[in-house]
Amino acid sequence: MYRVAICDDEDKQRELVKGMLIALSIKANINFEMEEFNSGEQLAAHYEHNEPPFHILILDVEMAGINGIQTARRIRGLKHLDEQIIFLTNYPEYMVESFDVMTFQYLIKPIAPQIFEEKVIKLCQYFQALEKKFMIIKSAYEEVVLKYDDIIAIEAAKSLTIKSKLNFITLNQLYEGKGILAEYALALKDNHFLQIHRSVIINLLHVRKFSSGVVLMTGGMEFPIGRSKLKEVKDYYTKFMIMKVHGYDR
Repeated sequence: MYRVAICDDEDKQRELVKGMLIALSIKANINFEMEEFNSGEQLAAHYEHNEPPFHILILDVEMAGINGIQTARRIRGLKHLDEQIIFLTNYPEYMVESFDVMTFQYLIKPIAPQIFEEKVIKLCQYFQALEKKFMIIKSAYEEVVLKYDDIIAIEAAKSLTIKSKLNFITLNQLYEGKGILAEYALALKDNHFLQIHRSVIINLLHVRKFSSGVVLMTGGMEFPIGRSKLKEVKDYYTKFMIMKVHGYDR
């Protein structure tokens, strides 16, 4: 499933893009979760309020208020660099300016559905190539796609109503899911994750320091290290840092 933001100040244009995505979804069996925004300010505010990010941003360039390029610049300024951007416009002269915000595609209106579909399929193929860097977690209400590097820790959580509840902790949000912690530890061991306690897996990329049996992570979060795992964790982290310095961690 790919999350797509459609940002245009004209209702008809948003409906046009939405219709093309629905048609492509049926034709190519690709699932899109679409959200519409009627201004650049509205989309920028979505990111400024740390709402869930999108995979693809489809932006009209000419809009009342801040235009599409200015909107993309604000989003990039918040360190959201993974979103792939498709600009739609009547005017080709904006193309050079759009390069500043790492644009995937620049399409001139009126948009031919075949060309639009080709570009979106290429984007989906790009995301599939990166799928090993992403995780899909299922909660009771939704599916969420998380980038491995954005996950700070995975923590087993006590619950009277949910069996095998897990909390997936990122800097901006906590996501609830289900699963066996040990299975995640095994599946993620080659992606900088390490189980440090029977109830905690951490992402070594987010370690800041060790202190008195706990590890301090990005954002000031602390997690306990199991007494029997203390030496193993520190040795593993030392090895990880050596490999990172020498460029062998990827």
